[in-house]
Amino acid sequence: KYILDILRFIKELKVNIENKYRGYAQAVKPGYDQLLTHTDYGTPAGEYLRRYWHPVALLKDVSNTPLEIRVLGEDLVIFKTTENKIGLIHKFCTHRRASLVFGKTESKGIRCCYHGWLFSPDGEILETPGEDPDSKQAKFVREKFRLGAYPIKEFNGIIFAFMGPPEKVPEFPHYDAYETSYDKRSPYKINYKCNWIQVLDAIMDPVHTSFLHGQSSGIQFSKGFAEVGEIEFYERDTQYLGANIRRVDDNVWIRINELILPNFTQAGSAFAADGTKTKYFGRSSFTRWVVPIDDHNCMAIAWANFGERGDPIEYDNKEGYERIEAGETVDRTFEEKQKSPGDAEAVEGMGSISLHKGEHLMPTDHGIMTYRKNIRKSIKALQEGVEPKQFKNSEDTIKTYGQDTVLRVPKRNIDDRKFIKSIGAAVMKLQFESEKMPNKDRDLFIIKELSNMEKNGAF
Repeated sequence: KYILDILRFIKELKVNIENKYRGYAQAVKPGYDQLLTHTDYGTPAGEYLRRYWHPVALLKDVSNTPLEIRVLGEDLVIFKTTENKIGLIHKFCTHRRASLVFGKTESKGIRCCYHGWLFSPDGEILETPGEDPDSKQAKFVREKFRLGAYPIKEFNGIIFAFMGPPEKVPEFPHYDAYETSYDKRSPYKINYKCNWIQVLDAIMDPVHTSFLHGQSSGIQFSKGFAEVGEIEFYERDTQYLGANIRRVDDNVWIRINELILPNFTQAGSAFAADGTKTKYFGRSSFTRWVVPIDDHNCMAIAWANFGERGDPIEYDNKEGYERIEAGETVDRTFEEKQKSPGDAEAVEGMGSISLHKGEHLMPTDHGIMTYRKNIRKSIKALQEGVEPKQFKNSEDTIKTYGQDTVLRVPKRNIDDRKFIKSIGAAVMKLQFESEKMPNKDRDLFIIKELSNMEKNGAF
């Protein structure tokens, strides 16, 4: 009997180990989604992204001293001429590949430090000193060759570039967010040490705000964020909305995260809304793009929005931008990051390229699954010659929805989860149905109707 008990114990131990400890069986590293993550020139996603305008630098960082930047895997130099015209060019001189980071800016362009060749902001070779200017070879080079350069647009302190085929330049998109009545918009740029998809995913993950920003790391924004609400997703062509509808005491808080493909994002305010005070159609804490630097790094370039419809003006500083962007500041010790991780730690901790094949996506990841699927679809369509969809500027502007709405709606003697979801649906329906109104009329209309809905209990 003693021997049988020992054998039975050994058998049970073996079964338990086989059922519970699966490290060895899962030690093989899963793969990652190369179609979405590789963005260099000539890659499928790289060509897709090059069909859109992207922010590449802040105006305040660009001067007569050339600045080296990297975007979509390309090494570039951005500069101002002495007449304040901005150029975005390839880093290496077309003559002998000297770095134009060491070039000298002049009234007409930038001059290479090595042999003095002069290039205009659009890449034209203006001078080839040291060569006989009248020689056939010098004339041929000046007429037939150019330095690689890209068209740029400076808008409200941010410099945008189009890095695709020049015959495919789209309209520069005009979003209603550019006209929202904020007191101040402040440009900022924050780098992430990971692939762009990992950062973009977070905007379509409204659940993470409850845990990362409200429970795991303590209260990074407000206590209301810790409430796990009801989740709804809306797909509207190339626009995706993730709603987190929370019950906070007698209030219902509808917070909308927004993505417009390929990389334009907005959300509600970071610090101005907590679900405790009535708010009608408050707008986004940031108006933001997530841009690949290369396959292992990306950057968020944005305006932080301040005022009654954005965040409090006291956050208009470097620390404030970082907290609005990621919940925590950038320059912290590793121990501090472990104690209170923010978005940067969450997404960078996955590795420079997350191994997507090892994910187990759930219903609350619907927004992530949907937008990734549609980017893949657009990439594959482009490979077959079909250009990706662009938001067209209408007579007014492209309507956006990143926002907070907080309404006083006490509980009723019904299923509260279904009830608050119906409130969220009513709020979004109102906004969708007023989409064709001019901006100012629409905002005033939505605010007035939300107030009436609340007062009349029209839910």
